[in-house]
Amino acid sequence: MNDLKHTSGLAEHARPRRLPLWLGKLILGVLLAHSAQASERVTFEATQGHSANKISLRAELSRPEGDGPFPAVVLMHGCGGWQPPVRYTMNRYAEHLVSKGFVVLNLDSFGPRNQGGGKVCESFDRLADARDYRTYDAHDALRYLQAQPFVDRGSVFLMGQSNGGSVAIKVAKGDGPHGQTGTTDGFRGVVAFYPWCGAFERRSVQLKTPLLVFGGGQDDWVPASECEGVRSTGADLQLIVYPEAAHSFDLDIVLQRYLGKLVGRNAQAADDSRDRMLAFFVGLSRHPGSEDTRVAQK
Repeated sequence: MNDLKHTSGLAEHARPRRLPLWLGKLILGVLLAHSAQASERVTFEATQGHSANKISLRAELSRPEGDGPFPAVVLMHGCGGWQPPVRYTMNRYAEHLVSKGFVVLNLDSFGPRNQGGGKVCESFDRLADARDYRTYDAHDALRYLQAQPFVDRGSVFLMGQSNGGSVAIKVAKGDGPHGQTGTTDGFRGVVAFYPWCGAFERRSVQLKTPLLVFGGGQDDWVPASECEGVRSTGADLQLIVYPEAAHSFDLDIVLQRYLGKLVGRNAQAADDSRDRMLAFFVGLSRHPGSEDTRVAQK
């Protein structure tokens, strides 16, 4: 299958000239190495192995200087897994959040299960399975962070893209193995980027955790219209739709067709959603007067 075509500093509707394959890989490797230079590779056991009895999840952990405790964010990729443009964008999120006083755990659900490279995107059954076992992964990541002495265990957040965004919806609903949110036992808040809103399962839901959803008005993979009209009788639910944005609007990829669906960066949507996500996390942090949150508000 075709991989996502990555570019940095891309033009919105113009496809750049192709670089020689070896040069493109070299440049991308340098970019990834640079943006991940402050991260540490960590592993922890998955509650739900799915493809084996026992799976060790892998993740990249990034943190601010100092002892903390800091608020923290779990990042969950979409159905393509840790493809290069996804890792590049997630690393940029990590850098930004760390600079604002957050610990970041960028989680890889698919690599350890040999489901990377877009395999999950090609099958409705695999997508459904992933929403299930990755909901457990999200809670496993939460527990890992809550065990770290530099993390404020009551201020851990979740952000997911696409399939990871659907997982974020399930987490906000209270699905999963570990009890629920809004207290020191669970996620403080959840953000879903261009998710499949069928994960809500009904138009009226009783969310356990505040949820912020971003969608694209030009998304023909998981239309944002499916999210409109959903109401929460519990925790707060916000939906923001960018009319000109397609699926994967925050990834550094040229506008293109991927498995027949329109995907690609929209700079305005990417920048605005990043700022709104940060404000959402800061507003929900348990200690709004603490030093780490004051840094985040600058």
